[in-house]
Amino acid sequence: MDNLKINARNLRNNMTKQEKKIWSIIRNRQFYGFRFLRQCIIGNYIVDFLCKVKKIIVEIDGGQHNENKNISYDNERTKYFESKGYKVIRFWNNEIDNDIDGVYLKLKEIFNIKD
Repeated sequence: MDNLKINARNLRNNMTKQEKKIWSIIRNRQFYGFRFLRQCIIGNYIVDFLCKVKKIIVEIDGGQHNENKNISYDNERTKYFESKGYKVIRFWNNEIDNDIDGVYLKLKEIFNIKD
């Protein structure tokens, strides 16, 4: 098995508390029937969550993503995903910790859900 697959499996088995919180909302088609995959491989990258049918990637970012080298890396990844037709949505850990309702509403908006 190649390293990317091994890394993806390890990430699935060791999700952060913020990833677990989001996963509890979107797993098993709980989010308006949309199916999400977690720690999914796209090209040479692993994304946190992917809704294939809508081509939406949800990334959960901790403080390390605010460092210059990681900002550049994240921008490069986002450009790659966008070139493949994906839309990338990013949430900060503190958003998930402090305003999960706001995160949920933002997801509804992105998925164009009205109820």
